[in-house]
Amino acid sequence: MKQRLFRFLPVAMLLLAASAALAVPHPIPLSELFPNPGHTKSAIVINKVLERYHYRKVNLDKTFARQVLDKYLEALDPNRSFFLARDVERFENGARHLDDSLRRGDLDIAFDIFRVYRMRVDERVAHALKLLEGTFDFTRTESYAFEPADPRWATDSATLDDLWRKRVMNDFLTLRLADKPDAEIRERLQKRYEGLARRIHQFDGDDVFQTFMNAYTQTLEPHTSFMSPDTSENFDISMKLSLEGIGAVLRGDNEYTVVQSTVPGGPARDSGQIHTGDQIVGVAQGLDGPMEDVVGWRLEDVVDKIRGPKGSVVRLQLLSKASGSTGRAREISLVRNEIKLEDQAAKSFVVEDLANGPGLKIGVVEIPAFYRDFAAEGSGNRDFRSTTRDVRRLIDDLVARGVAGILIDLRGNGGGSLAEATSLTGLFIDTGPVVQVKDAFGKVDIEADTDAGVAYSGPLAVLVDRDSASASEIFAAAIQDYGRGLIIGEPTFGKGTVQTLIDLNRYVPGEANDLGRLRLTMAEFFRINGGSTQLRGVEPDIRFPSAEYLKEHGERSLDNALPWTRIQAAAYQGNGLVGVDLLTRQSAERIARDSGFKMLTERSKMMREIEEQTQVSLRETERRTADEQRERAFKNDQDSFLRARGITPVDEDAEQIDEDALDVQRKAIARIEVDEAARILIDGVLLERAKRPMAVMRD
Repeated sequence: MKQRLFRFLPVAMLLLAASAALAVPHPIPLSELFPNPGHTKSAIVINKVLERYHYRKVNLDKTFARQVLDKYLEALDPNRSFFLARDVERFENGARHLDDSLRRGDLDIAFDIFRVYRMRVDERVAHALKLLEGTFDFTRTESYAFEPADPRWATDSATLDDLWRKRVMNDFLTLRLADKPDAEIRERLQKRYEGLARRIHQFDGDDVFQTFMNAYTQTLEPHTSFMSPDTSENFDISMKLSLEGIGAVLRGDNEYTVVQSTVPGGPARDSGQIHTGDQIVGVAQGLDGPMEDVVGWRLEDVVDKIRGPKGSVVRLQLLSKASGSTGRAREISLVRNEIKLEDQAAKSFVVEDLANGPGLKIGVVEIPAFYRDFAAEGSGNRDFRSTTRDVRRLIDDLVARGVAGILIDLRGNGGGSLAEATSLTGLFIDTGPVVQVKDAFGKVDIEADTDAGVAYSGPLAVLVDRDSASASEIFAAAIQDYGRGLIIGEPTFGKGTVQTLIDLNRYVPGEANDLGRLRLTMAEFFRINGGSTQLRGVEPDIRFPSAEYLKEHGERSLDNALPWTRIQAAAYQGNGLVGVDLLTRQSAERIARDSGFKMLTERSKMMREIEEQTQVSLRETERRTADEQRERAFKNDQDSFLRARGITPVDEDAEQIDEDALDVQRKAIARIEVDEAARILIDGVLLERAKRPMAVMRD
């Protein structure tokens, strides 16, 4: 079987690496911000590679070129707070033949735009610093729109002045709501704005080229990106299995660094204090190092601050996604540590004493990642670790303990080895296809389980959520298509594409300079029923109520994502599940009475409301009231659930926190969905038993 390794890494960087000694960057003169011959060569090669090998065919016409320009302007100025309408009009005139320019590797317009951008940043920063010298009236009824309501660019400086007045007020008020004194706030914001200008001045030609080329590639599709030589080096570091860090995947979102996901076995996930969607607003070194404000920093610079050697401490200041733009920052400490394969290993436990199935036990297998120790396998070690091998052992143990069914927990599992997704499916089916892979030339390969026999033939369910991606979706889709088990939870992420790294120098023989690499989308996964896992993900047979409040999440939230489509189904024998409607009704009745699901549903509803916010009030009393109401509702729902489970809630704002008690609290919350999925599985077991014909007694 072919081995492919893929991970869920959309526009993000995996923090698993120790920091190397970094040179202090210096300001780059405007006179040096022009394309060099290496940029031209790279651009020409990128064009050719995209046209020949990308899964989505490139049509480099004037319409597409205009979209590239728009994407570039959005990358530089997402809130339309720097450029003026007259700047953009000049750019559009200069880019009338951008399609031809891209074919020739002519990048003058990209560098021209950046030079203007740098000057506009200087103007806006100077204005922001002047505003900080004055006072602000937080009693007036007005608001700040952090997403521009008007798609048009500002026509004059006065319009931008007012936008920046509100922006500075919002920045000031956000820190005041975190109980920072005004003097500290002014000092912190001064450093933030000066740092913004300083970092823009440190962009060199390679940085400008990479920014523009990524606007080009992501106009085509969101997972294709260009990596300069420096970025390629960081990527190599990040993909190694045994390095130190906090174990988090980050992405840039406007001026914030956002947690995309956490890595199994890493300090971030193990702490239980960092969650998807949290914004990192400050980074400090050691137990008492000064906290550096990182709002407005480039993702790469934030990554460099968070990296560090094993055993060292990094402190992060976070804005919780649950609190939104009005929330208070919290500070956490993490000890950087080595992330090893065994830390990501599958684990199991038994759920019993459930009300709907007295005497029945359900075995739960948690799979945080699809892992395979390729190094040990390659060296000839026959006992190498893998997801399938570990799960087979866990199944044997659970069966020996007399479980009535097995639940596979794939929540938060972002992917891993395709070979493992295929072989894991083989533990539950006899033989047959598992997933289809279609490449850029239309050729379809089928990954199949060829090992006869099964490790477990009893009742099965798979628990998924919005962060289950790639290999998780392949496994869940195969189990669903075969009718082998119930899929329970939320619609999955929807990452159904395959990427590969291409060294651009291979297309320019004899080139002495490093031209960088291209991360290229070159194939797509399809279920054995013919439908793709792309965009839609896997739809559960039984949805949890939190799914109703999912906005645009995962692949569905990305610009220019490949559409859902289908190909011919593979040859396989599936069985339809029976009784799903009844199981859904029984689950809904329990969930309606469950304080845990009430809490989770209210959280999801709150998240949806926050995500849909486009502006916030600049009136302090209004903001404080909204902040306190949200925190109170969040805490009351959580405390109510914990007390219903006989657990005393932990005051997470206290100076001294009982970490053991906090761990009990977190595990109880994590068990809410697992316990209900186990109850659903028990309902299925009882339903199946009720359908069996009674034995006829004979004399």
